[in-house]
Amino acid sequence: MDNNDLLIRLRYALDIKDQDMIEIFNLGGVDLTKEELLKVLTKSDDEEEPDENEDQIKCTNSMFESFLNGFITFQRGPQEPKPGQPNKPDRSIKNASSVNNVMLKKVKIALKLTSEDLIDILDEAGVTITKGEVSALLRKEGHKNYKVFGDQYARNFLKGLAIKYRG
Repeated sequence: MDNNDLLIRLRYALDIKDQDMIEIFNLGGVDLTKEELLKVLTKSDDEEEPDENEDQIKCTNSMFESFLNGFITFQRGPQEPKPGQPNKPDRSIKNASSVNNVMLKKVKIALKLTSEDLIDILDEAGVTITKGEVSALLRKEGHKNYKVFGDQYARNFLKGLAIKYRG
């Protein structure tokens, strides 16, 4: 699953309007027009080469993380910087395999979800997961107990969010 697909599914699951999407991107430091947003939210055809689809703007890892950071600010309000803390946080998405884990962490923060909430959301989509496994998914990449949140889990998480927030 690419970042565009994650963005489309997240937007659907949480029923985020176009104007709110633009505001969230702006809060994360990415300026998009409505036309550019619609190109980011265009699903690419698997048969086509990505270069051939001029109607789509590829959502990079940096752009996706900026959206997630903006989403946290959109949901919870701006955070006052603590003394000695850098203004801009380091990028959490280091490679393609960590995208789903970072998405899970940041959505959890934005929506003020607990580990039990995550277990319930995944259960809604038919996935049984333990509290220990949730803890492993939320760990920093490189930790000995870190576990990759695969695409199938990510799909089911977004499906569970859609069930919870859209009914």
